[in-house]
Amino acid sequence: MSSPPPKDPHAIVDALVAMHDGAIASLREALAAYIEEGILPDAGARVRGDWSYPELRLRFAGEAPGGQQRRVRAFARLNRPGLYTTTITRPALFRTYLVEQLSLLMADYTVEIETARSAVEIPYPYVLDGSDLRLEGASAADLARLFPTTELAQIGDELADGLWDEGRAEERPLALFDAPRTDFSLARLKHYTGTEPADFQRYILLTNYHRYVDEFVRWAGGQLGASDAERLSCPGGLHFEAGEDPVAASDFAWRKFQMPAWHLVAPGGNGISLVNIGVGPANAKTITDHLAVLRPEAWLMIGHCGGLRSTQTIGDYVL
Repeated sequence: MSSPPPKDPHAIVDALVAMHDGAIASLREALAAYIEEGILPDAGARVRGDWSYPELRLRFAGEAPGGQQRRVRAFARLNRPGLYTTTITRPALFRTYLVEQLSLLMADYTVEIETARSAVEIPYPYVLDGSDLRLEGASAADLARLFPTTELAQIGDELADGLWDEGRAEERPLALFDAPRTDFSLARLKHYTGTEPADFQRYILLTNYHRYVDEFVRWAGGQLGASDAERLSCPGGLHFEAGEDPVAASDFAWRKFQMPAWHLVAPGGNGISLVNIGVGPANAKTITDHLAVLRPEAWLMIGHCGGLRSTQTIGDYVL
């Protein structure tokens, strides 16, 4: 069942948020009833799509408003007529990004947009975060039989890797990453870094030297109260605000998390995140694969082959 076509990007995102929140609440309620009281879930819930991701659908007939020239950019552009679709997860987290992209598309193209329930179900592990559900007494096999679960074989980067075959699809992708791929990465980011995905900022630094972490934490502590930074988010759920000394927070985290992260959180996500990715290309590939779903403005590796002597000048060859 789809909603009436919204005309405003904010209204579109509101519809996605309501649909996603409803699906999460319904799935959590069914899980709680089964775990706590042994009540089997309603078989009709899956048929109706009660536990499904919302879907965003955009139909483009191939015309720009008033025949205007299409803008040339690397994003928010439509190359050919057709139906574009994508599943959406956590639209509240991605509100700013979604509104920006939809605003550009609706301004530059004549399009019809609608929201609907998709045929892709939300895996139950992704709705446990933030709930008080305890799975100790539940069988993993029974939960996987009764509720949608993660299927890693269905999570891929075909589009990002250039392997997507448009000849085998009736619909064109509207986003680089769909909902299951995004949810998978958000869960991995929390696992690897020990921090909430919502705390990641638009500007990201990567390092593999802990002394850079120490310096970042000292600097970030000085920014609290002296800039628009709101807090420093540290691994393990620690948060520091103005007047609090966060220096000791960098001493333990690397022992507990594979790639701990620190976030100087500012309004609009305009702060800076630092991730200590450790040593090795495997870690670097893993973290960037997962950070990509957040669509950061920029990221930079620091402390690696970056030192220059004061005697060197522009044009010197450095090996």
